[in-house]
Amino acid sequence: MVKYINDIAGIRIICSFTSDIYRIAEMIEQQKDIQVIAVKDYITYPKASGYKSYHMIVTVPVYLSDRIVDTKVEIQIRTVAMDFWASLEHKIHYKFEGDAPEHIRSELIECARMVSDLDARMLSLNEEILTISQAKNE
Repeated sequence: MVKYINDIAGIRIICSFTSDIYRIAEMIEQQKDIQVIAVKDYITYPKASGYKSYHMIVTVPVYLSDRIVDTKVEIQIRTVAMDFWASLEHKIHYKFEGDAPEHIRSELIECARMVSDLDARMLSLNEEILTISQAKNE
């Protein structure tokens, strides 16, 4: 079980901007007590369903009374918008037992495109706000 199960524990990190996702992933990679085993970048390479998220399988030390056990944990990092989409897609997937009607699957893919566009626009707005703030402080 220890060899084949990668998500005995899981953490989902929700952040504001796509750029935050990669910054957080980098911070996790730099942790001295965490070892990254695998990464799946569903942001750069989304699933066919439109799903986007950044997944890391890591080991973290778990301190027991007599020893330390490196334990695999799955970390998912995504934006608020990605999380909203994924939560609804998950409910729909299980409602139809993985066999949703084609028009619903198509609509979900279109919604995923809209979420991606929203994330890009919000990031752009944030960068513009930061630029204006920095110019005011100079």
